[in-house]
Amino acid sequence: MGKPNQTVYFDDLAEGDTAPEFKIDKVTRSHIVRYAGASGDFNPIHHDDPLAQGLGNPGVFAMGMMSAGFLAHMLTDWLGVGNLRRFNVRFASRVWPGDSLTCSGRVVAKHKEGDDGLLDCELHVLNQDGEPVIIGKASAVLPIRNAQSTDS
Repeated sequence: MGKPNQTVYFDDLAEGDTAPEFKIDKVTRSHIVRYAGASGDFNPIHHDDPLAQGLGNPGVFAMGMMSAGFLAHMLTDWLGVGNLRRFNVRFASRVWPGDSLTCSGRVVAKHKEGDDGLLDCELHVLNQDGEPVIIGKASAVLPIRNAQSTDS
C-alpha cells in the first residue's frame, strides 16, 4: 500500500485499476472492544453474549462502522487522506468474531476538471466466504502530473 505522505497522481491510475487489498486475518473481540472505546459505541449487543443471543443473534458482532473504518484505511492508504472527497458505504452483512475480511477497491471512472483529476471508485469488504459485508463508493481529487497552473 502507498505510504500516507506519498503523492498519488491521476495519470498513474486507469479505469479498472485496483487498490492493494487490506486484510484482517481474524476479527477478534479485542478489535471490537478497542473500536468501542475509540468510537464511544458501547451498545451491549457488541460485547454481551447473553444479551446478543437473547435478541436472536448467535453472539456478539462487530459494529458496522468498524468494518467501514478498515475500508477507509485501505482507501486513504491507496489514494491519500487529503484527496478523498466522498465515501459512502452500505452495510450488507454482519461481521462476527473469527471472520476474516478483505477490503478492496477499483477505479470505475476518471475525468479531468481544470487542473484536477477526478476519480470514482467502487469498494468492497468481503468475508472469508467471499460474501459482501460492505459495498461502497468513493470519489477522490488527484493532482495531474505536470498540470499547468491557471494561476498568474
